[in-house]
Amino acid sequence: MAADGKLEDSLVSDEGKYGGVRNDQRTSKGMLLGIGQDETVARIEDRIATWSLIPKDNGEAMQILRYEHGQKYLPHHDFFGNGGQDFLNGERVATVLMYLSDVEKGGETVFPLSEAMYVQPKDDGSWSDCAKRGYAVKPKKGDAILFFSLQPDASLDTSSLHGSCPVISGVKWSATKWIHEEDDLQAICATGVAVQLFGEFHHSKLWFLYKHPKESNLARFC
Repeated sequence: MAADGKLEDSLVSDEGKYGGVRNDQRTSKGMLLGIGQDETVARIEDRIATWSLIPKDNGEAMQILRYEHGQKYLPHHDFFGNGGQDFLNGERVATVLMYLSDVEKGGETVFPLSEAMYVQPKDDGSWSDCAKRGYAVKPKKGDAILFFSLQPDASLDTSSLHGSCPVISGVKWSATKWIHEEDDLQAICATGVAVQLFGEFHHSKLWFLYKHPKESNLARFC
């Protein structure tokens, strides 16, 4: 893929550390796309909003990920568990995972706490050992899954625990879209203290880097 030369080590969030940290629990490489950076990205974001029933402005920048042999993301939650205090736009509500390639074996998305694991047959030899530890979805190019990190009453849904199983054969490409409780840009504008640097917007309470295609975006949205 054309993204190969732009990939960097994937990070995990760590309270008090801007931008996240490297951790052996997540060994993929990735990059961010600008929010609505082109017609294709904007169209995907529109479809995600329609599917999730959550406004597209509540979403973070889309993340492209590559998992090679043995690379994985151990089971984790996408919510922060602190009421979303690290983000001005609140807790993460939902996640959309999009599979951009087929994988010969491994690389499944697994949900270890899902009750559906008990009714999902996995005796045909096509599943990795990791996938057998929960309800699992095989990566298939063009497919996508949507799951929620919060209950309807806004309490944390601990059964949303999930991970990316190690790739055994092939290469896994995927895209992730995290969706929050509130409008990303409006939350930033409301503070009046966003800083524009080289087309990238930073905020002291945001560890995530918001990238936008035009330097005029801040003035346009605020």
